[in-house]
Amino acid sequence: MPERFFRALADTTRLRCLVLLAREGELCVCELTHALAVPQPRVSRHLAHLREAGLVADRRAGQWIYYRLHPDLPPWQGRVLAETVAALADESPFCEDAARLAAMAGRPGAACCD
Repeated sequence: MPERFFRALADTTRLRCLVLLAREGELCVCELTHALAVPQPRVSRHLAHLREAGLVADRRAGQWIYYRLHPDLPPWQGRVLAETVAALADESPFCEDAARLAAMAGRPGAACCD
């Protein structure tokens, strides 16, 4: 449903999550929390919304949950996300999110989630 897709993109936190996931492939909640510099419950709430909208998929590894863009996104949604990521790469807060994530020690699966 297009409306659901665009509603998901309309929230800054969800858009920031999607941009990072599109750039990185897969991230755990602790990586997203660190990169966005927001509390874990807020990140988890927005990831749940993205999952319910069919935009992200998750996998559990032990007690940790990793998220990625849903592999079955319609092609048009993939194109919109790709264009969005390219357009926002050097914009704030997206470039700061990427820098915080790149500077995060012990990611993934090492100390980040312990």
